[in-house]
Amino acid sequence: MKICIYGAGAIGGYLGAELARTGCEVTLIARGAHLEAMRRDGLTLLIGNERRVAQVRCTDDPAAVGPQDYVILSLKAHSVAPIVAQLRLLLGPETPVVTAQNGILWWYFYRLPGPWENHHLAAADPGGRIWRALTPERAIGCVVYPSCEIIAPGVVRHIEGNRFMVGEPDGSKSGRVTALASVLSDAGIKAPVRDRIRDDIWFKLLGNATFNPVSVLTGATLEQMGTDEGGRALILAMMTEAAAVATRLGVQLPMEIGKRIEGAVKVGAHKTSMLQDFEHGRPLELDALVAAVTEIGRLVGVPTPALDLVLNLVKLRLAATNRSRGH
Repeated sequence: MKICIYGAGAIGGYLGAELARTGCEVTLIARGAHLEAMRRDGLTLLIGNERRVAQVRCTDDPAAVGPQDYVILSLKAHSVAPIVAQLRLLLGPETPVVTAQNGILWWYFYRLPGPWENHHLAAADPGGRIWRALTPERAIGCVVYPSCEIIAPGVVRHIEGNRFMVGEPDGSKSGRVTALASVLSDAGIKAPVRDRIRDDIWFKLLGNATFNPVSVLTGATLEQMGTDEGGRALILAMMTEAAAVATRLGVQLPMEIGKRIEGAVKVGAHKTSMLQDFEHGRPLELDALVAAVTEIGRLVGVPTPALDLVLNLVKLRLAATNRSRGH
């Protein structure tokens, strides 16, 4: 089976190293020093007490790879639109695109029962560029739970977790999604096939849409935000709004909001990925994680004042920071 992972950072590298052990023909699309290190020395995965080195094909040129059986996107959501032309080079007539990404993505309303079926979500896909180029028929949803980090070029450390939930937008147990789950399982990855993948997307998003932007404003860890009285009140207000938007779309959330907050607090003194990106001057995942929620709120008639306020404050802070950095 030919599998290309586009965006071989921490999660993509972990996934690629594990899949390579199954005998799959794995290709990693990467760039910069990370790519050069993997080409030279292989991809090193530190997992448990082991140090594994995977010799996998690595490139920055999708044209040299050709059509794949599966393409797994492990890029940040905002990075997809600029590279859709390159992505198309990896697609055969039936190649699925597995979106191993956070947030509300470009295909979300595809085959969604109800009045908003096939609605275009501007925050997730400005101008509909991704929808047209990749086509929603190819999409397989994927919710990522492992925690990993790149500790040096070509070296990925697995911290915890090995669950990648997968599911078709229409909830079917199709041959292509069951085959994907099977190969992930062969790699030692937990990959349940979900018939309501949007429920899983929103459950994770409740944390990402709230803790992440607040962390940019405060510089606080998950534990600090969830135990500070004011921080917790703000997180609760934002999460309540996001849950109301999800419920209006027919999502069934598996956990009460207070318990969702407690689950994040138990992670401890952890900086969110958005805070880490902010500190390193990288683009933030504001559109897929926050702006998409507020846009859907307007669509379905659910007010999101707390989310709107925090989103605007983060944009202001980002603009001020970019000016101070001379960007």
